[in-house]
Amino acid sequence: MAATKPVGARAPLATTSWGRTGRVSARSTNVIRVCFVLGAAIIWESLSRSGLLFRDVVPSLVAIVASMGKLLVNPAFYANLQVTAWEVAASLAIGGVAGIVVGIVLGSNKFLARAYEPYVYYLAPTPRIIFFPVMIMWFGVGIASKIALGALSCFFTIALSTAAGMRGIDKVLIRVGRTFRATPWQMATKIYLPAMSAPVLNGVRLGFGTAVITALLAETKLSNQGLGFMVMQIYARFDMPTLYGLLAIVFLIAGLGNLLLGKIAGGART
Repeated sequence: MAATKPVGARAPLATTSWGRTGRVSARSTNVIRVCFVLGAAIIWESLSRSGLLFRDVVPSLVAIVASMGKLLVNPAFYANLQVTAWEVAASLAIGGVAGIVVGIVLGSNKFLARAYEPYVYYLAPTPRIIFFPVMIMWFGVGIASKIALGALSCFFTIALSTAAGMRGIDKVLIRVGRTFRATPWQMATKIYLPAMSAPVLNGVRLGFGTAVITALLAETKLSNQGLGFMVMQIYARFDMPTLYGLLAIVFLIAGLGNLLLGKIAGGART
């Protein structure tokens, strides 16, 4: 005779090491991050004071923080920051629009995807800096060549993310749009982009990072303004505390921009 459970008895809860104790709380994550930063700071300061390396190569954190304070009150820093910010914003706008358009076309047309998408994949990992001489010949040595190179850099990431997002759209939505005889512009703005906002924003987030890297790298090669140019000027003076301070500020600015785009992408996903 089959055993029966008493009336009102609770079924055992399925628990796992990740389940009931559950997810890592935000507080625990923040503690881990703070410990990592403190550990890195302790290692850096210990190495600076150990005498194993030249003092000017690994300066004290106190000197680096002091140099950051001087940079933040220096008008030249903000003038160069404005140039780099404009280059990144223009690169992301141009490369983003082109990438979204190409991604929609490749994601919605199987024939064009088979014909041309492999080229996008092949060119995507290519270091963009090798195209810098071509951009200089086309657009000159000014800001335009940096913007063109940055736009090229973020184009591939955004195009591939958009194409992947297009293929994930519910086919019912597409059929509804076609039933109402929506124009290509209406299909793109009313159906495609709202339905794949999260993949597009994730592509923009990655494109932002590549645009920042490309703009700074191009400024170090041939420029008379921008944060990359400022880095090379400080390096030429071998002012290592100021150099590390500037790099830390650039890292913080890029991190805040990436965090903001990540929040927007997370909101679109929900």
